[in-house]
Amino acid sequence: MRKLKIQAVVVTYNRKQLLLECMDAILKQTYEVDNIILIDNNSTDGTYEALENAGYIDNNKVIYIKLQQNIGGAGGFHEGMKTARKYNADWVWIMDDDTIPKENSLEELIKSLDLIEDNNISYLASSVYGEHGEFMNVPKISTTPSESGYPDWYKYLEKGIVKISEATFVSLLINGKALKAIGLPVKEYFIWGDDTEYTLRLNKYFGCSYMIGSSIVIHKRKGGKALSIVEENDRNRIKMYFYMIRNNYINTKEYKRKRELLNYNLSYILTSLKILFSKKSKHKFYKIHIILKGLYAAKLKKYDYNTFKNRLNS
Repeated sequence: MRKLKIQAVVVTYNRKQLLLECMDAILKQTYEVDNIILIDNNSTDGTYEALENAGYIDNNKVIYIKLQQNIGGAGGFHEGMKTARKYNADWVWIMDDDTIPKENSLEELIKSLDLIEDNNISYLASSVYGEHGEFMNVPKISTTPSESGYPDWYKYLEKGIVKISEATFVSLLINGKALKAIGLPVKEYFIWGDDTEYTLRLNKYFGCSYMIGSSIVIHKRKGGKALSIVEENDRNRIKMYFYMIRNNYINTKEYKRKRELLNYNLSYILTSLKILFSKKSKHKFYKIHIILKGLYAAKLKKYDYNTFKNRLNS
């Protein structure tokens, strides 16, 4: 098996116990990483002390960076991947602090490089399961047509490999050349949608991507279900949907067809009506306010549009 320089990037915020489990799992991989770049989004739960007690602060494989404020997952991955780029890694393996890879997760990703006849792979995604075996963070299958006009997403299906078009930042192995070519994640996204934008960008401007069935990680995200503002009843969490609605509107407008943008708008009209007439949904008018706020922020470009426009040069 080829020997490659691998930098792992983990972003954490106030989840010290899960973080320790994640770090331990990365360092026990059957294919060794060169370093773990750990971005701490200004945790306040004793994360540093927990890392110090576990021996990670003085570990020469761990590059610990504590930010002065919480800049969200998007900002954390932006900083982590910017640091990884300085080390000229062949590949950068990224994940959240609640991602627990199996011992051979990275090895299976590396093995697949010899199975795929493609010199411009942008990234490889692991198969993600919840704590109880439920499917999570499922990537979208590529529908890009081949020479015959039909999509070729199942070209390597017999090897457990599927061609995909977008994925989340839950165990992605990103080509170091791609990282230099297409820039960094948009840190202004703060949370949700930054991974969609970045993986769509990788596919559009660098090369194809694949999900590897034999590379398995467990995502210990609270709840485990797909995100839904209809079902969400935690008021503090509802406000975060602003970013998801705004960011994915921008993504849809930038990377997809006009018809899909129209469908995106219609979906939130229907979502608002569903919230309004739901017997179980709480904070109804606040939810509708957040939906409208997110849509208008995207439509009226109430974000750092110039930074977004120049993201390939970041």
